[in-house]
Amino acid sequence: MSGPSQRTISRSVTVEGTGVHSGEAVSLTLCSAAAGAGIRFRRTDLSEKPEIPADLDHVSGTELGTTIALGEARVMTVEHVLAALAALRIDNALIDISGSEVPSRDGSFQDYVKALDDACPLDLDEEARTLTLSGPVTVSPGAGQSYVVTPADGLRISSTIDFAHPSIGRQFGSFVVDEAGFRANLAPARTFGFKSDADALRARGLARGASLENTVVLDEDGLMNDGLRFDDEFLRHKVGDIVGDLALLGARVQAHVVAERPSHGGNVALARAIRDERRYGSREPVIDIARIMSFLPHRYPMLLVDRIIDVDPGKRIVGLKNVTINEPFFQGHYPGHPIMPGVLIVEAMAQVGGLLLMDEVPDTDQKVVYFMTMDNVKFRRPVVPGDTLIFELEVLQFRRGVCKMKGRGTVEGKLVAEAELMASIVDR
Repeated sequence: MSGPSQRTISRSVTVEGTGVHSGEAVSLTLCSAAAGAGIRFRRTDLSEKPEIPADLDHVSGTELGTTIALGEARVMTVEHVLAALAALRIDNALIDISGSEVPSRDGSFQDYVKALDDACPLDLDEEARTLTLSGPVTVSPGAGQSYVVTPADGLRISSTIDFAHPSIGRQFGSFVVDEAGFRANLAPARTFGFKSDADALRARGLARGASLENTVVLDEDGLMNDGLRFDDEFLRHKVGDIVGDLALLGARVQAHVVAERPSHGGNVALARAIRDERRYGSREPVIDIARIMSFLPHRYPMLLVDRIIDVDPGKRIVGLKNVTINEPFFQGHYPGHPIMPGVLIVEAMAQVGGLLLMDEVPDTDQKVVYFMTMDNVKFRRPVVPGDTLIFELEVLQFRRGVCKMKGRGTVEGKLVAEAELMASIVDR
């Protein structure tokens, strides 16, 4: 091996406590796993004991914590245990959990660090997956939020938070996130909340297990707890959350992350953007516009693919559409508030899928792709001028000239649309 080894743990160790949102008593057991297995949560309280991979494809929610799910099975607030696993470079573990939420313990990351110490980390014979960047990545997931990530030899996170409460205000810090740095500077930092929000959150099924034992609580007069562990404990906990959410990439990240007002939703969007950069690099075309026009019959204003940036013939394809204010549909959709029509987003997705199919038949100049059905179409967020749409389609079934595909469109790593498409290849 030329790089560091993957790691797991030598023996199982159990952590018990209450979910900060669910209020449920829950038991969590960290178990060893083989090289390449990654991190998976197993719901032992459910009859089928489903295993949920801790990765970006299984994120189902990011409100006041990160939730992963597989079908109806879910696990909430996974970021604290994932941050400890990432900081101690544990790449593979099976996590048995007896309920729907990870125990909050004291609201920090340190009990999970201690549990992993007790579990005796163990090197494996396979090389660890390390994620490096080829260039900067930027994400602006919400008002006042931004992330800039640049290549680095290790992981450093520099972050700013800004809250109106006088006990917090605007705080900035920069932290090297190696094992020693995490233990000393981030692990003890606890989650926090505001007393004024408690009733509304509990009415929505959140914060039902929150207390002064597992949360730093602020009221109009200031801190309700006995004291802080750091003067900037609020900031440090937010940085620890970034570590946990980036662990969903399933690799040891080497980058410098600069975050302005981070949140779980923003962290996950950042992780997806990093994944896209890693997959598609500089986005140099595999199929350029000239070849696209030789395959597709569409022309202005209905040609909605600018380039193909990745293709695995017969299996999957990734295409890109740069959305500019010069698009003719913005004149009427809508004046003063330009939004790309959903039907054109799906049309662009379908055109990318059509390019994948044209490699599957001879005499492509004599063929054309007709789309027969579009099912489970969902639009997640608007697409506006300046966005770069990335479409990824995979073949689910291809038989006798008819293909079923599943597609998703993202902007800066955030899902904007998804659909299942069925197409037929016919003579022109």
